[in-house]
Amino acid sequence: MKHLELFAGIGGFRRAMEILTNDGVMNFQSVGFSEIDSKAIATYSANYDIKGEVPIGDIVSFTANPNNINNLPDFDILTGGFPCQSFSMMGKQAGFEEERGRLFFRIIDILEVKRPTYVLLENVKNLYTHDRGNTFVRIVQELKKLGYNVVSNIFNTQDYHLPQRRRRVLIFATLKRLPRNIDKLFTPENVATLFDEHYLGLGVPHYNTMLDILARKVSSKYYLSDKIKPTILSNGSANFQSRSDINQLIARTLTASMHKMHRACQDNYYSQDFIDSNGSVNPVSFMTKEQLAGLAIRKITPEEAFMTQGFPAEFATRGRMAGVADGALYKQAGNAVSVNTIYAVLYFLIHNKLITDNVI
Repeated sequence: MKHLELFAGIGGFRRAMEILTNDGVMNFQSVGFSEIDSKAIATYSANYDIKGEVPIGDIVSFTANPNNINNLPDFDILTGGFPCQSFSMMGKQAGFEEERGRLFFRIIDILEVKRPTYVLLENVKNLYTHDRGNTFVRIVQELKKLGYNVVSNIFNTQDYHLPQRRRRVLIFATLKRLPRNIDKLFTPENVATLFDEHYLGLGVPHYNTMLDILARKVSSKYYLSDKIKPTILSNGSANFQSRSDINQLIARTLTASMHKMHRACQDNYYSQDFIDSNGSVNPVSFMTKEQLAGLAIRKITPEEAFMTQGFPAEFATRGRMAGVADGALYKQAGNAVSVNTIYAVLYFLIHNKLITDNVI
């Protein structure tokens, strides 16, 4: 099955499809990808064999010329985690009024011409409620205008054996007829149940908690300075209060801006004694914030961030060897789709014959 990955980032959809192929579930072959961030392209290129594929680059410039779309190789499935900042709770929530929100319509431009049988899109859970639900209704309407049948739901990364709380909307669209009970069939519970039955025999990584990911020894540059620790540990100011605890067994949602060092209510930090004791010693339970500030506390490394999203640590290492700095690697991990979630959803769709090799 031929695959076009839009807004590829570091290739979360592609990685899931690579593992599905290696597991003998279904064969996938990439024909091209779009990505505008040169550093993300560097990491992508360092980890995938892109020889012979179409490097779309800036999707706005690419789709502005209809010949570019017409000349794309035929493909069976289109995927994309289209930019979410316009719909995210952390953004301005401008939706289609903002340029990044309008990028969804560049997907429509390609679908209108190439008409792949299947589409799988990802976005933040706030997409459902943005503009009182009107944004999501518009997305579904645009897909239906092209003849696609559409189903969607919200999936949480931690349900698929990655230790991260990350809830995302996944939209599946197909030119084929969907079962009448599709809304009851395509649920996070059903997807997780099937995944749980098989994941140990599959090629996906699986971790119980962050302690399965965190390295015992890392470079000193990842440890917090005495100056910044009080800020990181602070519960906030008079205008904003939120409990800032370190040593989360299930990580908070990785963000694209985690390299900016938010407080511990937003990002993930760990004390060395917690790591060394494999979690049996957690000073959060018996120390004050002032006492905690005296401990050795570190942020997660880019390799650990990639692993938390279901990528091999080597993906980050290869990116660094290609000249990508840590700040960009953190951004890439925060922007990525979780590999296990995509794998589990595709596995479910294939298992239930909602995706088949017998495409239109």
